[in-house]
Amino acid sequence: MAEGLEEHNPGCNPGHKKRKYQQAVSLQQISKIMQYQLKIGLFGIGLDAYWPQFEGLEERLKSYLQTVEQIIAAEGTEVVNLGLIDTPEKALDAGHQFRQQDVDLIFLHVTTYALSSTVLPVVSRAGVPVIILNLSPEAAIDYTSFNALQERTRMTGEWLAHCSPCPVPEIANVFTRAGISFHQVTGVLNDEKDPARREIKEWIAAARVKHTMFHNRLGLMGHYYSGMLDIYSDLTQHLVQLGGHIELLEVDELTSLRGEIKTDDMEERVEYFRQIFDVQPDCGEADLQEAARTSLALDQLVKKHHLGSLAYYYKGTGTANEDTIASIIVGNSALTARGVPVAGEYEVKNVQAMKILDSLEVGGSFTEYYAMDYKEDVVLMGHDGPGHVKIAEGKVKVKPLKVYHGKVGKGLSVEMSVKHGPVTLLSVVQQADGQLMLLTATGESVPGPILEIGNTNSRYRFSIGSRNFVEAWNSHGPAHHCAVAIGDVTDILVKLGKLWNMKVVKVC
Repeated sequence: MAEGLEEHNPGCNPGHKKRKYQQAVSLQQISKIMQYQLKIGLFGIGLDAYWPQFEGLEERLKSYLQTVEQIIAAEGTEVVNLGLIDTPEKALDAGHQFRQQDVDLIFLHVTTYALSSTVLPVVSRAGVPVIILNLSPEAAIDYTSFNALQERTRMTGEWLAHCSPCPVPEIANVFTRAGISFHQVTGVLNDEKDPARREIKEWIAAARVKHTMFHNRLGLMGHYYSGMLDIYSDLTQHLVQLGGHIELLEVDELTSLRGEIKTDDMEERVEYFRQIFDVQPDCGEADLQEAARTSLALDQLVKKHHLGSLAYYYKGTGTANEDTIASIIVGNSALTARGVPVAGEYEVKNVQAMKILDSLEVGGSFTEYYAMDYKEDVVLMGHDGPGHVKIAEGKVKVKPLKVYHGKVGKGLSVEMSVKHGPVTLLSVVQQADGQLMLLTATGESVPGPILEIGNTNSRYRFSIGSRNFVEAWNSHGPAHHCAVAIGDVTDILVKLGKLWNMKVVKVC
């Protein structure tokens, strides 16, 4: 879990209530994605002709590969290590094995010079993205010790143990001619502080997001906000580029589920709300009960359809569905905190951005420009509806609203600011040619006065200044919503774009 994003502790309530709370916070476990775990393929390359010529070289190179496996496994993922591939015959077999093992990503560790014929069959057959690890065992050869060996065969063997950069151009040439996209990590293997370690972790994180999105089931409930043209999107294009499944849902189903909720369960859910939110004194008990009813119904809807994310909007016309939608915000905020991001206004693109960030365990809260503060050079950003509880500065407040601006009904809403410190903004943008792209930026959530209107609201400062930021961001044609997360994860997002073969623009 990312630093600064903590699990909720619902409190030390005894007996069945404690178990009920635990069931609520672990809701994401029902997702279908849990059936499929991220797998990372790993193999090293060498040349079989070397082994009888240079004593101990093969074993030494295998030890390098073992170190790489440990680095990957430390990220909590399964590693399929096929060892040192040193002949074309082994390469063909390795390609089949990776395909059979259903790996998501392959790390090719170049240990020494090797023929490209030991690489191409592996990668072309496996058919997944490949990262070339050009990692020298040490930062530099010990030239004095090396030259003191005197015996030239031993010296050549020692040189070959440091020869990882040698075949990389050959491999790159063959991949390019074969139309195989590849990426590189260059650095020092046995140095924990070398940037290569961070890059490997980022590639794994990006692969995990891609894996999550491919298996994610996105629920769309209701309809678009009429006239909000920027948020309309091509659902097929989302499935093509990001993967996953989209389940079209009716508000009537949620309303029907609300009618089945028992009073005792509602009371326990209200108590759960009081544990994770700062429920303000002016919140009426009836509103809390209705919010609890809808929250429990949402849990059932998510479980029934195995949803990993949800976007919704519904006008309502004085029917029971209007009551459902008017009481949905608190439950949606709780869902978002539990690994099922929820976006209002049927914002398909933005719930995808929220899910991407949530998969990195850094949040992903729904937001938009609110106003500009030119005196402090900050942009005020927030939104009505759900907020990501886990990235809030302090405890999220629940407040009653007599009107939802631009929407029907009244009821409870959430008010929060994002934790002070570095933040990442992300927008999934549909371009004029229909293709999706990622637009991202880094900034800082800073303290100061906010609009205490019962919505999410934060103050953000950007390195290029607020005027330049909004103009640069707007120039790429995003929708007016975006997602915000804590920390700087833009390097991972750039790598994710490469795995998706998708354009990524970083504004600042």
